[in-house]
Amino acid sequence: MEILRNKSYEEVSKEAAKIITKVIQENPKAILGLATGSTPLGLYNELIKEFNEGILDFSEVRTFNLDEYIGLTPEHEQSYRFFMENNLFKHINLKIENCQVPSGVEVDYDKYCDEYEKMIDAAGGMDLLILGVGENGHIAFNEPNTRLGSATHIIDLTEDTIKVNSRFFRSEVEVPRQAITMGMGTIMKAKKIVLLLTGKNKSHVLNRLLNEKFITAEFPVSFLMMHRDVTVIFDEEACGEI
Repeated sequence: MEILRNKSYEEVSKEAAKIITKVIQENPKAILGLATGSTPLGLYNELIKEFNEGILDFSEVRTFNLDEYIGLTPEHEQSYRFFMENNLFKHINLKIENCQVPSGVEVDYDKYCDEYEKMIDAAGGMDLLILGVGENGHIAFNEPNTRLGSATHIIDLTEDTIKVNSRFFRSEVEVPRQAITMGMGTIMKAKKIVLLLTGKNKSHVLNRLLNEKFITAEFPVSFLMMHRDVTVIFDEEACGEI
């Protein structure tokens, strides 16, 4: 596990962008796994900047997003498809057919989850996966006590996650109670993982990950210690409890 400490959120974003840039320049047909939420926004802004400057070409890149809320259409302002379109996809030359975000409005989710998993495998797996982490250690929507070998699946969100995510909605009542998410098994198959942690509210997570070094399903991010190629990038604010 490589540890990269940076002074600010902006530097974390630039550090992560450098890694993605290297991957795409070495392999123009790279398969990227992408996250949503506030943490990767700066990273996506850096990628857009590099595209506009002619440094990056996304025309042959393919992407797979980690998760989506169940019940939200792609047009819903809090759907992750909407987030990705407005914060990355429409600003670069990524082909629409190469951007995969799980659907939140399927009829047969057993079938759909299996199909999403097979799409990732058929593409050759993810060359690089960007991850954030929740305050309870969840990765994507893999909540505490998730299975290490799990594939893409439907998950009931914990009350803690619903409360934290309610800041993106008008009220806690509007937050969906379920989501579709890549499983930990899917995540662990990525060739390289970049984990981003920023802000004081993630300091206890970073402290536990780096200092306790105890792998447990109760703290899903700890599974990443078993991966062969993980880079953890964090800012000074996230170092509060280290």
